[in-house]
Amino acid sequence: MPGNSEAATRRSETRSGEGGAAFVLSRGVVVLFAVACGAAVANVYFSQPLLVTMGRDLAMSPALVGSVVTLTQVGYGLGLFFLVPLGDVADRRRLVVAQLLLLVAALVAVAAAHSAAILLAGMAATGLLAVVTQTLVAFAASLAPADRRGRVVGLVTSGVVIGILLARTASGLMADLAGWRSVYLASAALTALLALVLYRVLPRHSDVPPAPLRYGQLLRSTVTLFARERLLRLRALFGLLVFAAFSTLWSSIALPLSEAPHFLPHSAIGALGLVGVAGALAANAAGRLNDRGLSRRTTGIALALLAASWLPLAFTRSSLWALVAGVILLDLAVQAVHVTNQTLIYALHPDAGSRLIGGYMVFYAIGSATGAIAATSLYAAAGWGAVCALGSAFSCLGLVLWAFTRHRDPGPDAGAAAR
Repeated sequence: MPGNSEAATRRSETRSGEGGAAFVLSRGVVVLFAVACGAAVANVYFSQPLLVTMGRDLAMSPALVGSVVTLTQVGYGLGLFFLVPLGDVADRRRLVVAQLLLLVAALVAVAAAHSAAILLAGMAATGLLAVVTQTLVAFAASLAPADRRGRVVGLVTSGVVIGILLARTASGLMADLAGWRSVYLASAALTALLALVLYRVLPRHSDVPPAPLRYGQLLRSTVTLFARERLLRLRALFGLLVFAAFSTLWSSIALPLSEAPHFLPHSAIGALGLVGVAGALAANAAGRLNDRGLSRRTTGIALALLAASWLPLAFTRSSLWALVAGVILLDLAVQAVHVTNQTLIYALHPDAGSRLIGGYMVFYAIGSATGAIAATSLYAAAGWGAVCALGSAFSCLGLVLWAFTRHRDPGPDAGAAAR
């Protein structure tokens, strides 16, 4: 098996557009995938610290302001089902570039919005098109050699993690300096630049031929894959539970921190995302463990850490150090499970990689929404202790599910390397 020194340069069987030369999947190209994923997914979260300012600027009611986040998430969920599967029937390079350019248009519309209707339509379109993130993950996985796929997926997922966690911090700082519209203008400029770079760098052809399916057949086949593949259903449940726990923390943590005894300002609360970047380290490490055939063990250890993270998090009101420890444990655990899930399900059917990842991510979105709604409602009714109990319940349920299925968890093939 190749050593770590070979991680900098990989060769896939993908042919470039010129004469069939092998496309070189260097570490630099993988990092480009990660940057593009982080930049795209960040657009889903930019608005969260800006809602009050947006509402004041456009004279929106509180209820209408709240729908900004809702419509963005709804658009993202629709894109996962209706757009991501296109990666299995279309030229992924052209699809990625087209989605990025359309995303630029949506971001410019948001930045230029002078009415609530235009803003809401732009945010829904932004969410819909931000699923290019998942198209990129599937594309990177398809270019990676099978014995290095976990590492590649882990590194690309690191970009997603960093994009999610830093989006709120970056948007808050930029809005303070130049107004909320500058956030979306800057993102549009970066997205346009990435579209140009990806157009020039990505291979024109893939070694996995497009599936000969019509669009309706493509969507139905996504559902069929869930009905047929037990591993996909199981890993989707793990994804739902871990992201419900993740969202339970991150959707509600600002509430206790802004109250006694901490009274932290929004900038300090936003900076907590920097601590969460530790999860990006887990994404890369988990990918390496998957390549060594340790997916099942990685999942169990990560779920145990996820359950344990809620103990220090319960002491958030009395100790910020306990909060930091809990955040690091939780993000490490969530990203380890997430990378393991994506690596395993892609290997089931590489020719259906976009459908597999898109369908799996629908469960991610359901879990995230469930955790956010439940946590904020529970905090208002019963306080931070109840929120921690909720997060612990999601985490322990995932650990119990793993314990009962670990000996019946099929890999993408019958061999140990799949697990």
